[in-house]
Amino acid sequence: MSDQKMFLQDDSLFNYALLTLFLIAPPTFISLAFLQAPYGKHHRPGWGPNLSPPLAWFLMESPTLWFTLYLFPFGNNSSNPKSIILITPFLIHYFNRTIIYPLRLLTTMKTKKNSSLSKTPSGFPFSIALMAFIFNLLNSYVQARWVSHYKSFDDGLCFWVVFFGGVLVFFVGMRINVLSDKELLRLKSEGRGYVVPKGGFFEVVSCPNYFGEIVEWFGWALMTWSWAGLGFFVYTFANLGPRARANHEWYLEKFGEDYPKKRKAVIPYLY
Repeated sequence: MSDQKMFLQDDSLFNYALLTLFLIAPPTFISLAFLQAPYGKHHRPGWGPNLSPPLAWFLMESPTLWFTLYLFPFGNNSSNPKSIILITPFLIHYFNRTIIYPLRLLTTMKTKKNSSLSKTPSGFPFSIALMAFIFNLLNSYVQARWVSHYKSFDDGLCFWVVFFGGVLVFFVGMRINVLSDKELLRLKSEGRGYVVPKGGFFEVVSCPNYFGEIVEWFGWALMTWSWAGLGFFVYTFANLGPRARANHEWYLEKFGEDYPKKRKAVIPYLY
């Protein structure tokens, strides 16, 4: 067996990577409750050189595609149709996040640039993009290796019941996420600065794009029925929950009495 294949099939490496996914969630949640990542609404200087936001999103999310596709053939389940079906929603989400979303963002920035009301767009710190890139390497390894190598597919009908239940939740969340992102980009393209988003899930939460992504990875945890999927869901909430809270407070501070008080930050009617 080659050194490369031995490395990929080292059980202890997978277990340590999976454990890391759980261990980094609490400090992520705590740190982001006090210090927001400096991009978007919270952009500020002092974090090193900036990248163009579309380029940053493409680069930092890219491991979810190329690294997943690289790892998958090394798994014992790589030719199992159930394994291929199971990894497909993961790849669909990240095709949107890595390719489609940056292209839409680029189009939006060009539209704003041509507007007389446009402002110079803030950059995306390279340091933040690098941290996201490293996380995506870790997470892609855990998810791809679980599906392609470690998961048992001898579940008969049980696999399909769990899969279809999870995939329904996943695509409901993805629809919320994509439509909310499109609405935010549409508002940006108008070049009027920040306004109060309205319609859809914006009527109940300040960050329905984050809510949709949290729902997606809850669906992923269900369809994979695994510690790997659960770890990703837990980390997603640890990362997006505090940022949604900060965005919610930013809206309240900026728009004051004009901002709907009934809206929660990210979980409808709860948080």
